[in-house]
Amino acid sequence: MGMSLPAAKIADTIRCGDALVVLRELPGDSVDCIVTSPPYFKQRDYRGQRKQVGQEKSPEDYIARLRGIFSECRRVLRPTGTAWLVLGDKYEDLRQLGLPWRVALALIDDGWILRADCIWHKPNAMPSPTKSRPTTDHEYVFFFAKGPDYYYDADAIREPHVTFSPSSRMRGGRRHFGVRGGTPENGKNAGANNLHDGRWDQAFHPLGRNKRTVWSIPLSKFRGAHFAVFPEPLVELCIKAGCAPGGLVLDPFLGSGTTAVVARRLGRHYLGIDAASEYCAMAKRRLKSAKR
Repeated sequence: MGMSLPAAKIADTIRCGDALVVLRELPGDSVDCIVTSPPYFKQRDYRGQRKQVGQEKSPEDYIARLRGIFSECRRVLRPTGTAWLVLGDKYEDLRQLGLPWRVALALIDDGWILRADCIWHKPNAMPSPTKSRPTTDHEYVFFFAKGPDYYYDADAIREPHVTFSPSSRMRGGRRHFGVRGGTPENGKNAGANNLHDGRWDQAFHPLGRNKRTVWSIPLSKFRGAHFAVFPEPLVELCIKAGCAPGGLVLDPFLGSGTTAVVARRLGRHYLGIDAASEYCAMAKRRLKSAKR
């Protein structure tokens, strides 16, 4: 194991190397939030990387590899820290492997607290030639906490209210607004006086409703990368909710640098790790050209 680096020297840096090796050099309890999307199993071969994640011999080996890396992630995360893990699945021999949930369950076994499984819906997902199953247009975003007392800013990611808006699916719902006794007295809202007194408006947060678990965000590209990259709006949601301003955001699979770019733009510090030297160089160029 290498010598631990001083916490002050890891902020706003990109480190090129194997994620597990670099993580072992980091001081414990030094990172506020982790936002990452590891290479998916057997999806892309990064030529020249002997020990790359994603090219393991079996799904079990892939899960074990990520489990080991996230054990180190948990060590470097502060007690109030959160981790946001984006994973897609894989099909082999007509079988869906179920890897996102198998990884998530392994992390739960290691002590991570799973707080939510969010669906990243991709409205511009690539079409599929398959005729034997539905076309996949989603991935998972697993929201983990290191401990029970974790940072989470619900107000930072609220979304517009739908009830009583033109988008409402509640038939006739708008006719009840402001009407005394206009809401059902039985059911889950029984005893909520502000509702049964016709004051639905008092039950709605002025910044919007609490964020739902299905996020519809298109795939993104940026000049310089020949593949779809981590969408900035997706990373923005995770950082705004899971990291206080001025905190340190870690991405142990930085890729083209999206997490670092978004963290800096939102007033957070960043720490990126990637095994591919070309991606480290790409991320540094992107940070240099991106607006603060």
